[in-house]
Amino acid sequence: MRRFLLILMACLVTPTWAATLPYAVADRPLPVYNRAEAAASGTAIRPDACGQVRQLEFIALTGTPFHIVREAQIGQQHLFEVTSDAYHPPDGVRLFVSPDGLTRRATPAPLRRPPMPQPTELLRRLRSAVGLPYVWGGNVRQGVTLGQGPRVYAGLDCSGLLYEASDGLTPRNTADLVRFGRAVPIAGLSRERLLNRLQPLDLIVWKGHVVVVLDNGQAIESVLWCGRPGNGGVRITPLRRRLGTIMAVRKGADRWPADDEKPRLFVVRRWLP
Repeated sequence: MRRFLLILMACLVTPTWAATLPYAVADRPLPVYNRAEAAASGTAIRPDACGQVRQLEFIALTGTPFHIVREAQIGQQHLFEVTSDAYHPPDGVRLFVSPDGLTRRATPAPLRRPPMPQPTELLRRLRSAVGLPYVWGGNVRQGVTLGQGPRVYAGLDCSGLLYEASDGLTPRNTADLVRFGRAVPIAGLSRERLLNRLQPLDLIVWKGHVVVVLDNGQAIESVLWCGRPGNGGVRITPLRRRLGTIMAVRKGADRWPADDEKPRLFVVRRWLP
């Protein structure tokens, strides 16, 4: 009897659309947050001391599909808890969005499948981002609008730089990038030998950061320099020098280990044919 009552109560409090419209798709770039109150705010969120909104997980591109887990309300604001095959959050992180900018559906929307840009176009897009600010969770350089307010989240984080350049076809976080594409064997190589092995658009990556090779002399990345003017941003650095700073604190590995979250390693992944 008790189980029956619990089931009945669940049916009574479940929104009527949830049974028929449990899916949605973004009809414009849409902020996705890791805190419910952030999704419910409807306005710009005050940044931290480093100028970052850590509640921002990523910005869903137009056409990103969602599964609606539940509807909630904070004050007068509605929000959805969602999941998406387009983004895999860290363990324990839940995703929340505002209903504004979503179109609900009774059936799942397909994943976005735009054509991959050509390597020359990818390199052009990456280079054109130089000078943009670092934005935690940012992957749309022009940002987004919230309600009638100004644009916010205009800038790119490290994996967001690559995500934007590839039209969202590369993984959105470094936890997935460490296993994306094909492994380039680098264990035990000196810096000079490693330089000779790298190709344009190879990823020098570990859980927490990614550096993209532009050519045999340059690399590009988006870095957060908390407290410095501008708090960092997208920059190009000499590849040899950048490898030196990485190898001073990390060892090159052929593959990212499955049993360690953040070892002092880095890998190189080759993701284009």
